[in-house]
Amino acid sequence: MSTAQAAGGMIEGPNVIAPDRYVYYPGTEVLAEDEVRVIACGTGMPDARRGQASACFLFEFGNGEKMIFDIGTGSMRNINALMIPAEYLTKVFLSHLHTDHWGDLDSLWAGGWTAGRPVPLEVWGPSGMREDMGTKHAIAGFLQAFNWDYVTRAYKITPSPGNITVHEFDYKAVNNEVYNQNGIRVRTVPAIHAGDGPVSFIIDYAGMTLVYGGDTSPNKWFVEHTKGADFVIHEAFATPEFFVRDYNQPPQLAWRACCQFHTSGPAFGKIMSTIQPRHAVSYHTFEEGIDGVRDGIRETYDGPLSVAVDNMVWNITKDKIVERMVVSTDRASGVPGPTRQPPPVRGQANPMSKFIAEGEWGPAFNAQNRLLDAHSEKYNLQEQDWRKQRPWYEPTQ
Repeated sequence: MSTAQAAGGMIEGPNVIAPDRYVYYPGTEVLAEDEVRVIACGTGMPDARRGQASACFLFEFGNGEKMIFDIGTGSMRNINALMIPAEYLTKVFLSHLHTDHWGDLDSLWAGGWTAGRPVPLEVWGPSGMREDMGTKHAIAGFLQAFNWDYVTRAYKITPSPGNITVHEFDYKAVNNEVYNQNGIRVRTVPAIHAGDGPVSFIIDYAGMTLVYGGDTSPNKWFVEHTKGADFVIHEAFATPEFFVRDYNQPPQLAWRACCQFHTSGPAFGKIMSTIQPRHAVSYHTFEEGIDGVRDGIRETYDGPLSVAVDNMVWNITKDKIVERMVVSTDRASGVPGPTRQPPPVRGQANPMSKFIAEGEWGPAFNAQNRLLDAHSEKYNLQEQDWRKQRPWYEPTQ
């Protein structure tokens, strides 16, 4: 490696801007019209871990669109660290309904609502063998479970961001178009994983084809319809021995989990050597199992490969694919977008009873009057002063 290539390039002096350091700082780059950026916001297993979230990949397109493919447990921490305004994170595509692929929908739903999202979420997901195993049923149950959350936020903030529009599609349909807007086309093929319902997504944009496999064991539909794709994400599970040694699984489950209803490293490699993508990405193992996964893949595939970890990022064009790592803050705050939320809807029933409201203790509320008077004056909120309606209110002298 030459000096000019090391660490992204030479530094010419003691007080200059450093060259590319193989990192991506969110919000500092504008995508070209024909470019796609993919960020691994979750690459791990169902276990909730501080250092690695469950499955989630954010696709950002050069036309400004952003789509979340799966949103597994813990992944919203990585998404929020990108500091993208909530109004741009409204489209979610679910490959299936295991919690490690949609367990953080609640965080996107409620957190985006409080962070200023002005519109409902939209969720695309597969049907099921029975009605009660499809995405519509799942989202209806989700909203029922979080009804108290919805009612209270709808009254205090505004109701529309708390709604979810569901686009359910037939999981059995092969090469089925489920989305076609603004130059982005999304197709699905069935996947084989645990039971009927899972799918893999094929995304066409700017003359390129990108694939997100979700969870699947090797299947004929994936091989047939992803040949020659530009960028392919597919699971590759750790070895059976890893699951016995490091994941506390009995041997009879370990070899089935690895290699029957998931995809092993050698099987992943065989798939990729058959479809010949420009770049292959494996995911879905703990980071400490990566070496075994990579070794297994290289038994059957010698092409371009990333074994994904959280916050790995790829910029994809027809000319090149660049892999880097995201550098982001652990304590990101909500970033405002250009669109304001609608105001609360008048006439809604107050979800707080008189019994609870009369429990407010006036001395503590009045202790904050100087703070609130200054805020009211700064933002001209005098006509909206909620304190004047309270029996305990004592204006500051």
